[in-house]
Amino acid sequence: MDEHEPVLVDEVLEVLAPSAGGFYVDGTFGRGGHTARLLHAVGETGSVLALDRDPAAIAAGQQRFHDEPRLQLVQAPFAQLAQVVAARAGGRLVCGILLDLGVSSPQLDDPSRGFSFSKDGPLDMRMDPGHGESAAEFLARADAREIATVIAELGEERFARRIAAAIVEARGIAPLLRTRQLAELVQGVVRTRDGKHPATRTFQALRMYVNDELGQLRAALEGAHAVLAPGGRLAVISFHSLEDRIVKQFMRLKSSVDPVFAGFPVIPPSAQPTMQLVGRKQRAGEAEVARNPRARSAVLRCAERLRLSGTPA
Repeated sequence: MDEHEPVLVDEVLEVLAPSAGGFYVDGTFGRGGHTARLLHAVGETGSVLALDRDPAAIAAGQQRFHDEPRLQLVQAPFAQLAQVVAARAGGRLVCGILLDLGVSSPQLDDPSRGFSFSKDGPLDMRMDPGHGESAAEFLARADAREIATVIAELGEERFARRIAAAIVEARGIAPLLRTRQLAELVQGVVRTRDGKHPATRTFQALRMYVNDELGQLRAALEGAHAVLAPGGRLAVISFHSLEDRIVKQFMRLKSSVDPVFAGFPVIPPSAQPTMQLVGRKQRAGEAEVARNPRARSAVLRCAERLRLSGTPA
């Protein structure tokens, strides 16, 4: 069984406050750590619907939970969360949704997936290896400007143009097909900073681009908002600033009156807040970070779906 320690588990359970008999959605199954705790919390009459776009995660989940009738496992990107819930909920109200945006340890640790610059493997990086363009394919067909834009915007890498130029020059000699090739190329262009490998930001950017992670996140947030029952909560764990900014802005927007109607004595239902924030953002404590260093950058935010005035109880 692949090992993966989920982050902020106790904090997630605290903000989601799962109830016995409830129906919950884990939009990012991973290796099932959060799902297992949700199943324990909902009791014998509750259930969990879990999604993951990675077929390896679904296979591992089917093995781990092969005798668990309260769990439905579906291979799908969480951008399709609303559609999957519509097909699988069976009339049950969605009491809570979790989105954990981190890459799982098995994905990072398996060289054949191409996520890590520390181990040599094919330059793939797709969450679902059966669909879409690999990182190698993108680097083979994009021009220097497009490559630089991806690395600068998604990796927040200030040497993006220099890296892109080196990639275009190198591929003219031989195709970039391996993670070690790319890592060594970037290392030759960018100096080590803050103890991190020089290729960290480039690999992050390419992974996010190949998997359309920010687009997927925006669609998942809207889908979660659409299917949550009044009183249902959405908890999101993000791992870097671009993700967290999207989550924060989404939750703030949904928990605010439409600015067009601010100050009006009567606010129409369409302009009223549809969510309310639950507590403040949370981070992993020192003990968890010491046990699991990947928890260091995790940020948890939560919001609760509201019932609009004038709608039936």
